[in-house]
Amino acid sequence: MYQLKKTCGAARRGEFHTPHGVVQMPAFMNVATAGAIKGAVSALDLKELKCQVQLCNTYHLHLRPGDEVVKKLGGLHRFTRWDGPILTDSGGFQVFSLAKLRNIREEGVTFASHIDGHKIFMGPEESMRIQSNLGSTIAMAFDECIENPAEYQYVKHSCGRTVRWLYRCKAEMDRLNSLPGTVNPRQMLFGINQGSTYQDLRIEHMKQIRELDLDGYGIGGLAVGESAEEMYQVLEAVLPEMPEDKPRYLMGVGTPVNILEAVRRGVDLFDCVMPTRNARHGHAFTWEGCRNMMNAKYTLDEEPLDPSCDCPVCRNFSRAYIHHLMKSGEMLGMRLCVMHNIYFYNTLLERIRAALDDGTFDAFCGKYLPVLGLRI
Repeated sequence: MYQLKKTCGAARRGEFHTPHGVVQMPAFMNVATAGAIKGAVSALDLKELKCQVQLCNTYHLHLRPGDEVVKKLGGLHRFTRWDGPILTDSGGFQVFSLAKLRNIREEGVTFASHIDGHKIFMGPEESMRIQSNLGSTIAMAFDECIENPAEYQYVKHSCGRTVRWLYRCKAEMDRLNSLPGTVNPRQMLFGINQGSTYQDLRIEHMKQIRELDLDGYGIGGLAVGESAEEMYQVLEAVLPEMPEDKPRYLMGVGTPVNILEAVRRGVDLFDCVMPTRNARHGHAFTWEGCRNMMNAKYTLDEEPLDPSCDCPVCRNFSRAYIHHLMKSGEMLGMRLCVMHNIYFYNTLLERIRAALDDGTFDAFCGKYLPVLGLRI
């Protein structure tokens, strides 16, 4: 259940009540693709890093260790030791981005595993069964992820198929949640809006999927090559068509600036591999912009990564030490940067919520939008 507590223009301050706890929104989900944050960060670390929601990947966990294995071990919560909400994506994005050979039919998609090439079939029912075995808090509906740019008629046809797949997802989830032995019989379902950058198709598709009265709705197929301005225009078109009493999730976004701009337009929930992926290459997000810790200028720098950050890394380690670790290829350097970036992103969303609470969100945007995208 989503509770809207306050608005500031189109920006929303809310709470999302789930079977595994309450999520304060707007919120950022930390990406634990195969059940772990890349960079040697465990579920136990995430508590200290202000994480609210962990995101795990259906496609990868289906291939390794296998969703049936995870079910036998008690589901993702018991397997990973994360006790808060977990969202699993549908596997659709990976099917369309990783599989070199794929065949899309009304039934679903046949594709070759990116690991060993063996053939796999995944459709709405299969995606729901895998996610039910994983026992996540929130399951995402199986959809077709359309490349940008894409031809209008193909996108229109694809959107129609995604709607039909969504009805099948809902029917299968209702069935699975009613079975004895289901890991999480209160599993929630989010639908996904598609339509490429065609605003009329986005609006039409959103009107169709909101009829199912799902637990929440994602906006997919953005941040995949279109300009930031195109993405914002799509958001401005589709967000007014989304139910006010359900979470609005912008999938795979993004930079701190993207997040601020999307919150301004009414988005509640985000995920992105950027904070962890960039960290593994030595890029640290700070309140002054982004630092590249591979740069020689940090060789003798005894300051923390960010003097205005109170994360465990900034409280204890210097830029010089982290620079040395990264240049030496030490895993600890990667881990420390990942921990800092996760903390930074979760603190960014915490400060956004505080600014919405006290009515200073516009001033917050005015202060940080020109800064957070800078490279120091």
